[in-house]
Amino acid sequence: MLEVRDVAAGYGKAQALWGLSLTVSVGEIVTIVGPNGAGKSTLVNVIGGLQPAWQGSIDLDGVELTNLATHRVCASGVAVVPEGRRVFPEMSVSDNLDMGAYHREARRHRDETYAEVCEIFPRLAERAQQLAGSLSGGEQQMLAIGRAMMSRPKLLLLDEPSLGLAPVIVEAIFDVIREINKTGTSILLVEQNVVEGLELAHRGYVLEEGRIVREGPAADLLDDKELQASYFGM
Repeated sequence: MLEVRDVAAGYGKAQALWGLSLTVSVGEIVTIVGPNGAGKSTLVNVIGGLQPAWQGSIDLDGVELTNLATHRVCASGVAVVPEGRRVFPEMSVSDNLDMGAYHREARRHRDETYAEVCEIFPRLAERAQQLAGSLSGGEQQMLAIGRAMMSRPKLLLLDEPSLGLAPVIVEAIFDVIREINKTGTSILLVEQNVVEGLELAHRGYVLEEGRIVREGPAADLLDDKELQASYFGM
């Protein structure tokens, strides 16, 4: 489904990704873990069309996404839930959700998708006319995910969805991610919460200093003694 091949990217003269390659298959949850500054968010931004790649290619179901305009990446089936949620605080919950359905195909199915999102997130339906900025952090994360789902993506990119949330809220968000995946949406998850991120996933990649240093089934990565010592505090 998604194939990233030999991608390099950075900021100005500072390189953040070095010849990075990975795949996400149909129906998979793939988690990227690694320390701060490893390049995880850069990877999400490059795949989502928010930042150009210096080299390499990104392919989704045979469609070349490399350096396409962001709206064309979205129309091709990719949606991004950014780090920090970034909802529109002065707009209502309902209007925030509508912002996710701006491309033509998504607009055609707006009412159907809106109902599906409200079924996944009943709290959003209850607060449809409330200003997004007045929601709790967990509710804003739900809204950010719901807004992304309004575009009816094939691939959902989630950048640090647990950031700043209480453990009980993180558990609820991860349960929702599992439910979304069961509907057939493939998910690429960037997560600093290593254990929970890998427990959620089918496969995982470990990113360090812009390079993939480990990859494999998520269960195998969780059992890796070296990773346990480096990341799990064991």
